[in-house]
Amino acid sequence: MIRRTTLDEFIITGQRSMQDASGEFSGLLRHLGIAAKIINRVVNKAGLLDILGLDGGINTTGDTVQKLDIYANDMMIEYLRNSGICAGVASEENEDFIDFYDRNLLRSSYVVVIDPLDGSSNIDVNISVGTIFGIYKRLSHEDRRLEKRDFCQRGSELVAAGYVLYGTSTMLVYTTGKSVNGFTYDRGVGEFCLSHPDMRIPERGKYYSINQGYSQSFSPGISRYLDHCAGQNKALRYIGSMVADVHRTLCLGGIFLYPVTRSNPEGKLRILYECNPLSMLIEKAGGKSVNENNERILDLEVNALHQRCSIIIGSAKDVDEAMEFIG
Repeated sequence: MIRRTTLDEFIITGQRSMQDASGEFSGLLRHLGIAAKIINRVVNKAGLLDILGLDGGINTTGDTVQKLDIYANDMMIEYLRNSGICAGVASEENEDFIDFYDRNLLRSSYVVVIDPLDGSSNIDVNISVGTIFGIYKRLSHEDRRLEKRDFCQRGSELVAAGYVLYGTSTMLVYTTGKSVNGFTYDRGVGEFCLSHPDMRIPERGKYYSINQGYSQSFSPGISRYLDHCAGQNKALRYIGSMVADVHRTLCLGGIFLYPVTRSNPEGKLRILYECNPLSMLIEKAGGKSVNENNERILDLEVNALHQRCSIIIGSAKDVDEAMEFIG
C-alpha cells in the first residue's frame, strides 16, 4: 500500500523550503484543516443533529440563513481565534470583521476571509456544499487593532486561498501561490491526505455552468454565448454550490458563469469571500477569471467587506471564447 502524505506533513515540508519561515502561516493553514474536519463531521450527520433547515434570519448580504451556516461560521471563527496565530476574520455571515486583538498575546501577521458554508441551501437534500477561505497579510501594524483595509485588499494580494468540498468524499484544495494541491479526507486515520498533486485545469472543457433560470435577466452577450454553447452540444451542469461547480470545472475543464441580472446589477457573489479565493486558485492551476467587463477579478479594487461582482471563471480558452460573445 502506498503511504500518502498528510496535509500537516505537506505544510511542514513547504515551510522548511522557505527561508526565515516562522511557522505562523503554516500553523494557520493547519488550523483551517482542523476546522474543516469538524464541519465535515457535522455536515455528514446534519440530518441526525437537528441542524437542517432555516435559522430564520437574513445575513448582511440579504441571503436566508441556514442553521448549518451559523454552526459552520461559529466553528471557523472559534478555531481561528483559538489558534493564536490569526489576527482576525471577515465572514460572509457577519456584517463586520472580527478582531482577535489581545494585548497579552503574540501579534499575528495574517487575517482570514471565509465563506463558511457555500451552497448551504443544498444541505437539506444531501447535495455537496463547501467552505471557501483566503489568507491576507495584514496592512496595519501588528501592535494595533485591525482596520477594514486589512481585509479590503485586491485578490492579487492573497497569500493563500482554497476550499473544502463536502461531497461523496471530502476534499481540501488550496494554493499558496505556486501549485494547486488537493487532499482527500481519510476517515480511517482522521487526516487529509495528498491525492491530487499539482492540479491543472484543462485548456478547454465540454461543460458550462450557469443558473439558466435567470436567463431572461442576462445581458444579450451572455445569451449569445449560451446559445453558442447549446449549438456546440456543450453539457450544462449546475449544482448551485459554487465550490462544487468550480471543483468540477477545475478537474474536467469548462466554464462557470455568474453574471449580472436585473435584480443584482453589480453581480451576486461576494468578491472577498467567494470570487477572489477561487480566482486565485483557478489562475494558479492555469485557468482564468474575469468579470463581465473582462477585468481580471484579482485586480479589482475592494472597497467594502460585502462588495459583489460578476464572475466568469474556468478554462482559459473557454473564458476567452465567452468574452468574444459577451464583449
